[in-house]
Amino acid sequence: MIKKLLEIIGITYSHSQSGAYALILGEKGSKTRLPIIIGSAEAQSIAIAMDHIENRRPLTHDLFKTFADNYGISLTEVIINHFKEGIFYSTLVTKSNDKECLIDARTSDAIALAIRFKCPIYTVPQVLEDAGIDIDDLDLEEDNEDEMASTDNEYYAFSTEELRKLLDEAIENEDYESASLIRDEIKHRK
Repeated sequence: MIKKLLEIIGITYSHSQSGAYALILGEKGSKTRLPIIIGSAEAQSIAIAMDHIENRRPLTHDLFKTFADNYGISLTEVIINHFKEGIFYSTLVTKSNDKECLIDARTSDAIALAIRFKCPIYTVPQVLEDAGIDIDDLDLEEDNEDEMASTDNEYYAFSTEELRKLLDEAIENEDYESASLIRDEIKHRK
C-alpha cells in the first residue's frame, strides 16, 4: 500500500457548522491540505495534546493511552484510508508482543491518539485525490455556462469563475473548510 505522510497544520472554527471545527492536515513536503470536520470535544482533545496541556483528570484519549501503556500496547501508525460520502475512515495500527493488530477508528479519535503516542499519520493517494485541496496547483476546467450546479452546498448559485475566485480567497485566508466545499462544487460540475 502506498502511503503519504501527513502533518497537523492546525484547527480552525467551522464557519458552516455550528459547534464544529476543521482539522487541517497537510501532506508532508507539499501544499496539499486535507480538511476534516470534527466535533468540539475532539478538537479540544487534539488541541490539548498538541499544546502539551496537563489536565487534572484524564480525557478519554489520555485514558486509552495509559491503558495501552500498562498492557504493553503501542500505536505504531494511523492510516486515513478511505473517504466516502464526506466521511473519513481510519485505521489504528497497534503492536503488542510482536503481534500487529488493525483497529477501525473515527479519524478524529485516531489523530488524538496519534499525537499522544507520537506516531505518524498517513493517508492513501485516493483520499488525497478525493478530499485534498492543492493550494499550489488548482487544476480547474474552464467555465461552461450550461453546467448544472449541485444544490448540496451554499455555493451552487455561483458561476464556476466566481467559485474559482472564492476558492483562491478561501485558500489565501486558510479557510480550508470553505475551500473544501467550493472544491467539491467545482468537481461536481466537471
